[in-house]
Amino acid sequence: MNDFPKPIVGCCAYSGTGKTTLLAAVIPALIDRGIAVSVIKHTHHGFDIDQPGKDSYRLRLAGARQVVLASSQRTVCMTENYKDLTEPVLADALSELKPELVDLVLVEGFKHETFAKILLHRPVLGRPLLFPLSSDIIAIASDEALAAGDLPLLDLNQPRQVAEFIITHFNLANKPMPRMKRS
Repeated sequence: MNDFPKPIVGCCAYSGTGKTTLLAAVIPALIDRGIAVSVIKHTHHGFDIDQPGKDSYRLRLAGARQVVLASSQRTVCMTENYKDLTEPVLADALSELKPELVDLVLVEGFKHETFAKILLHRPVLGRPLLFPLSSDIIAIASDEALAAGDLPLLDLNQPRQVAEFIITHFNLANKPMPRMKRS
């Protein structure tokens, strides 16, 4: 699927199942184990992280294709997609990451692309499994017992269990990794 040199795992589920909530809880559990994490989130909505009146906003509106904001705390690059308004592919998003800064990439969205995924399912929502189980699905996380076939069944409400599964699945436990600071 891509040439990114680090493990990639996504959470896939219907909207409202708790993908972001789970990832927000899994990330600190991974960081506590010394794993540097990057996240890619696909959105179907237009968004703007810039603010009207700020210099970067004015420069972008003036026509700059990319604007990089850099400070001692963080760096962000905003790229305008002027000509190509098609949905992005995961490889495009991965190309924005610096592999030397990350041990693992968590993905929310891009469910139709080929990469390892944990399928989230809440039977109480009354929806079927998101799509037929495929070789991309490495586990199912649910808040109720269900038939998972040969796949591991994880507790959706136990983010540390999900984090430990990811660490084991991608053999991240035995790697010497510096502890990352959270800001």
